[in-house]
Amino acid sequence: MLNLMKRGLKQSALATVSAFILCTGTSGPVHMAVQPPKIQKTQPIGNWKKFHSIPGKCMVSLPSNPEHVKQIMPFPEEGYELRYDVYVSAFEKKAMYMMLVAQYPPGMDNNHTEQGLESFLNGLVSQNRSNKLIFADLTEVQGHKALDFFIESQGVYFQGRAVMANNTLYLLAMECEQKNYLKDHVVHFINSFELTN
Repeated sequence: MLNLMKRGLKQSALATVSAFILCTGTSGPVHMAVQPPKIQKTQPIGNWKKFHSIPGKCMVSLPSNPEHVKQIMPFPEEGYELRYDVYVSAFEKKAMYMMLVAQYPPGMDNNHTEQGLESFLNGLVSQNRSNKLIFADLTEVQGHKALDFFIESQGVYFQGRAVMANNTLYLLAMECEQKNYLKDHVVHFINSFELTN
């Protein structure tokens, strides 16, 4: 069961990267709903540990030791390679936490970061006809543009934050069934993210 969840989240991660790559900033604005999820159980954070990713120079708190997938995706027509690392961590077979670090070549245009984040979210939402956007909010993380989002699809929650810093996209995401949603865990996970030098 856990391996199926991990495999599913890794596939979600790859689909998420694809959504970001395919979005060009030409899509319309993000449509936001106003009602947050109603189930908000509380459970102690416990033994979560700080994890440091050398690619991307960042840290995040995870519930268990993550599995790591590293990929290089060539784009010969555009003349660059997209390098990304995905870290997947399970919480008691109830939720999956993921950090994705996608590194673009130096010199990529950073002038349209906000538009790119919104296009990324539109790509995520449109991947599945049953996806419903619960909320999306632009924010900042250590001086960099970021987008918080919450998507629901047939009783499954997908919540996270995308941060664009220079030529690197950081995606923090949690996926679980509605009955296993722990808001305090998600808040801890997202707020624990830190860029390091």
